[in-house]
Amino acid sequence: MNGLINILKGIFIGAGAIVPGVSSGVLCVLLGLYEKLLDSVLNFFKDIKQNIKFLFPIILGGGIGVLLFSNILNYLLYKFSIQTKSIFIGLIIGTIPSLIKEVNKKESFKLKNLIYLFVSLAIGIVTVILENKISIAGNINNISVMYLIICGIIMSVGIVVPGVSSTIILTLLGVYSIYLQSIANIYLPVLIPMGIGLGLGCIIVMKLTKKLLETCYAQTFYSIIGFTIGSIFVLVPKTMTWIEQVLCILCIVLGIYISYIGKALKNYL
Repeated sequence: MNGLINILKGIFIGAGAIVPGVSSGVLCVLLGLYEKLLDSVLNFFKDIKQNIKFLFPIILGGGIGVLLFSNILNYLLYKFSIQTKSIFIGLIIGTIPSLIKEVNKKESFKLKNLIYLFVSLAIGIVTVILENKISIAGNINNISVMYLIICGIIMSVGIVVPGVSSTIILTLLGVYSIYLQSIANIYLPVLIPMGIGLGLGCIIVMKLTKKLLETCYAQTFYSIIGFTIGSIFVLVPKTMTWIEQVLCILCIVLGIYISYIGKALKNYL
């Protein structure tokens, strides 16, 4: 039963990660998988059989989610962009209270922990503003292999930390357009060094995040929640008519309702 549930969670992660602004890290947090995934990846060789048993259904589900729903979500984002993004906003909002409740189960609530939430939320909002303002231009001829490896390492922060945009990181580093062109053309001289850096970076950032969760759990998780809330601002449409505003609100409410149904099913299962 747990394997089937993890496949379903993987499908949701694979499908949802296609939506612009919704990082895989955010979805892992919302589904209660974030800490378990960190443990399984970092301690993979300590219990290979058990970790494969946990990771394989999620990876399988993620692949299914991408293959089955990428075209559907792309269609919905093209035809019903505001409604689709608003439902995801509602899903995030609806899940935040249960995340805070989960943190407070392990450590009693302290008002000062909200500082970490608001600081990370502010950082998330600033990155959204920067992403809309700065140029994404870059020249592939002026980039060294070592710099690409460093970019991959820094990019890993956007992969591991929920709500932190990899797009804004690569844009600030001046390699976003180069990265997109290289993926589109499968240009290995760029992809290989960035991939090496990304692999190294993910291990480093995962270890650091795990250490922070072990030593200052509440503060770290409140920061993660702040980044998660910050990801909402990526999804908010920039301009809307009053009819679209009404639709947006209704879809957000629907998303919140779906999140509570999901929570009820999770408790039942």
